[in-house]
This record gives sequence, structure tokens and C-alpha cells, in this order.
Amino acid sequence: MIPKEVKKILKRQHYEIVGKHSAVQTCRWTKKSLKDEGVCYKEQFYGIKSHLCCQMTPAVMWCPNKCIHCWRAIEMTLGSELEGDVDSPIEIIDGCIIAQQKLLTGFNIDSNSPKKQLSRANQKKLSEAQEPMQFAISLSGEPTVYKHLGGIIDELRKRGKTSFLVTNGLYPEKLQELKDKKQLPTQLYISVNTSNKELFKRFHRSSKEDGWERLMKSLEIMSTLKNTRTVFRMNLVRGLNMNTEFVKEYAELIKKANPMFVEIKGFMSVGFARDRLGYDKMPTHREIKDFAKLLVNELDNDMKILDEKIVSRVLVLGKDKNQLKIPKGYL
Repeated sequence: MIPKEVKKILKRQHYEIVGKHSAVQTCRWTKKSLKDEGVCYKEQFYGIKSHLCCQMTPAVMWCPNKCIHCWRAIEMTLGSELEGDVDSPIEIIDGCIIAQQKLLTGFNIDSNSPKKQLSRANQKKLSEAQEPMQFAISLSGEPTVYKHLGGIIDELRKRGKTSFLVTNGLYPEKLQELKDKKQLPTQLYISVNTSNKELFKRFHRSSKEDGWERLMKSLEIMSTLKNTRTVFRMNLVRGLNMNTEFVKEYAELIKKANPMFVEIKGFMSVGFARDRLGYDKMPTHREIKDFAKLLVNELDNDMKILDEKIVSRVLVLGKDKNQLKIPKGYL
């Protein structure tokens, strides 16, 4: 399903291909956590363990959008629909765990090796990491194009694992299906990077002519969800989608979605995004925080800044800090 030239590019970016259409990439925060050098903002905010997180996707190069801020090689997108014979949820999950183990091999210290191996990794954490307990279903591509997505979430739940699903919101019918079949993830993110239809078209360059309308439908569905934690996710690019004139429009969209939390993160010029947007488009944490304060004032609904991680240029809004951490046993 994935052409050889695309696989080569993904391999160079340290992706491990799983089956026909899935992939894993070890997050730098997983690596940092293994070396006791810090944890990601998701551990700080929500309590999931960075060293136990598997960052994966069931549709590595399939997406209806070609967002200008995306780190993915969008020029090599394989389509907006994942069609044909696809791998099963169990095949994908088992394959991702094996891929994660392979990617972490270099952190191991083999006491039986005749050659001295140097590793700064916490070997207890590394042992635990062989069985990831959190699946971040995001990474690259659009996960909701995989038709058995609910099966992945169900299987993860059966195995006692949490799941964070990040979607661009262009497949509201899939979100409705997950709701109807009671297959919602532990935490559902909808990425909303533009505040109006005109900006959406320029920023996301979607193959879906009714992309904005689809996103609005997904936000409506999000407002009705009760059995998952919901997050309205914003990725801000200086001079493009974080102008103060957009604050009121973003506030209206947040009210429409009625999420538990709002994550506001700064754009990072990494991967293939460096060819489209330079470092000058990366907002500082102070700029993001100032924008967030304007948004809080406009919302006027008891939302406030609950936490922030300066090194990641991200903060989270919500009404109650006690709700941030995922309760023990919550799946």
C-alpha cells in the first residue's frame, strides 16, 4: 500500500512501518523520560506516562488535508480515503508494540555483551516500556480514515490501555459511529487551527470541498459526547492563524464544541514544515499565553489557564484543574 519511495522517506524520519498502512515513531519525550530528563506535557497535564506511550497511526500517509504547518511529507499524500484490504485492529496493535520495542532497542544495556554498552536509560522504565499502556493515535495522516478505528479503541480498552485520538474533524460520520457503538477513546482531540471558512481553505488546503462544514458538524458532535474526555486543540502560527482579530471567532467555535479542555500549542518548524514555514513563524510561549488570555476573556464561561509547559510552548484551558488528571482505572 505504501510505495517504496515513501517508505524510504518515513524510515529516514525514524518511522517504523507496521503492516500495510500503519506506523510508529518514538516521541522525543518518551526518549527523554527513559533517560529521566523530563516528561511531555501530556504527562504533566493528564497524568499519562511518557515512557509508556506509543505514538502511532493507522493511516500514515492518508489525509484529506495538506496543511501548510504539517511536518509530514504532504506532497506524497496517498489519498483522502484508505481503501482496499486493510489490517485488523489486533494486527495493528500487536505490530505497533513490536515496532515500539524495536525502536527502543538502543536504550538497552546487555550485561552479557562482550562489548561495553553505554546507555543513560533508566532500565526499570525501559523494561516497563516494552508494554506501552497509552496509545496516542495521531502521529501522521488522519486516523479516522481507517474503517476499523473503533476496533482499535475497543481492543486497547480490553487490554487496559488508554487511548488519545487526534482528528482533523473532517469525518464527522466516523465520530458519530464511535459514539453510537460506544467506542470512544479515553480522550478525543479535534484540531481546529482556523477560525473561519476562508482561512480554513488557505491553511488546510483540503481535498474536501465541504471541509469547513464537516468540521463544524464534528464540533457539534463533540458537544454531545459524555463518555470521553474532550479537547479542542489549536496549533498557532505567528502571522497566520493567531491574529487577535480571530479571537472572537475561536471563542465561538469553542462554545460550539463545549470541550472539557482547550489545548493551545505553538507551531514548531520541524520536518517538512521547515520547507513551507520558517522559524520566524514560531510564536514564543509568551505570545501564546497572551493569546490564551484574550481567548479566556472572550469565552467568559469560567474557563481559565489550568497549566502550561513552557519548553513545549503549550498550555491548557479548562474549568477545574482537578479534572485534568485521568482518574485511575479510567478507560
